[in-house]
Amino acid sequence: MQHVNVILETRGSAAWLRLNRPTELNALSRDMVLELGAALEHIRRDEKLRVVVLTGSGRAFCAGADLKAVQAGLSQERSEDGDFLDAVAEVFQTLRNYPKPVIGGLNGVTVAGGLELAMCCDVLIAAESAKIGDAHANFGVFPGAGGAAVLPSLIGLPNAKYLLFSGRSLPACDWLRMGLVQEVVADDALETHLDAFAQSLADKSPLVLSRMKAVANASVEMSQAEALAWELSVLRDHLTSNDAAEGLAAFSEKRKPVFAGN
Repeated sequence: MQHVNVILETRGSAAWLRLNRPTELNALSRDMVLELGAALEHIRRDEKLRVVVLTGSGRAFCAGADLKAVQAGLSQERSEDGDFLDAVAEVFQTLRNYPKPVIGGLNGVTVAGGLELAMCCDVLIAAESAKIGDAHANFGVFPGAGGAAVLPSLIGLPNAKYLLFSGRSLPACDWLRMGLVQEVVADDALETHLDAFAQSLADKSPLVLSRMKAVANASVEMSQAEALAWELSVLRDHLTSNDAAEGLAAFSEKRKPVFAGN
């Protein structure tokens, strides 16, 4: 598939995915969603690529679903391959469960489906000027990819209700306070900061990061006892890996470890 709506760039061991419909504020079209899925599959198969950075072109990260695509889907019968909403749900779930760390770089407007896309990332770093919100209520549209189902667990139920009901967009610093965004940086420093952070993760064991992500994601639906038991089980398995041996050897030899990912 030719990538037009999503640009894939490699920087060292990091794969950069840039949503590329700037005149439409990177609104999610069916073609963009399919391209994003194809790019993620390509990155998954490339063992040299250890981290994903997801950001947008122009003045938006993503302004949500292209409402024309949503309306077109409503007027058509659902095919065996599913409709636009099915395509979005599949790609978003791929991101949530992705075996490699995904860093979201919120470079601008991040609303509705754009916020839901951002919530699929593992870490969010935002530009100071980024405006972030749910916005579905402003158009009488119900969220379908995490706005009501996931946001409360990330920022707390009262905060989520306030933002869902009001449809307001808030500055990135407010989302930092609520815990959704992990860092806010100057607009002109965002790319440099994302690049440095991505490379720092790429230097770590991809095996341990993948396992950490899997256990952390699943722990929110487990009792603490269940999560601790699984964590211990994963640790016992991990201690037999080459990456664990390399990390311990590097510590003993006072050198930087070089991880193979196995």
